[in-house]
Amino acid sequence: MTDIRTTAEAHEETALPRARVTQTSDDAPKTAELQPLPPQLLREPPEGKSPAQWAYERLLLYIQNFEEQLQDDEEVVLGLTGGEAGVLQIEGIGFFDPDILTFYGVDEYGARTQLIQHVGQLNVMLIAQPKAPEDETPRRIGFRLARALGEDAAKTQDEA
Repeated sequence: MTDIRTTAEAHEETALPRARVTQTSDDAPKTAELQPLPPQLLREPPEGKSPAQWAYERLLLYIQNFEEQLQDDEEVVLGLTGGEAGVLQIEGIGFFDPDILTFYGVDEYGARTQLIQHVGQLNVMLIAQPKAPEDETPRRIGFRLARALGEDAAKTQDEA
């Protein structure tokens, strides 16, 4: 059966970013590529975003999706790739247009850590690690970031 779409729907489809994933198991957890994009990400077309903003927004989706699959006694940390820097427990993420992402947090020794990364060099490994025993509940940065993204979108819409 042929799917009939309006011209507006066809035009909308070409503006939406494309994503795909292939996994070895049919019952693998849903990945960020398979999740619908939040409405706040669709308010501004990707071509209107800087590489830093677009990388930041999609990274938020990956972190939030990863955290949804963690146990109550786990937290997400960022594995620093391409060097011997170790891991960074994410406490914040930012971007500086047009092409810089910044990760804020602490390393495995508790030292305050900041990673400044060009989007062209972006390599991120998300790792589940046991939460600190003194913390009652695990910290979930992905949901805070998603909330901030919604607030940013609302602010942008108010300014328009």
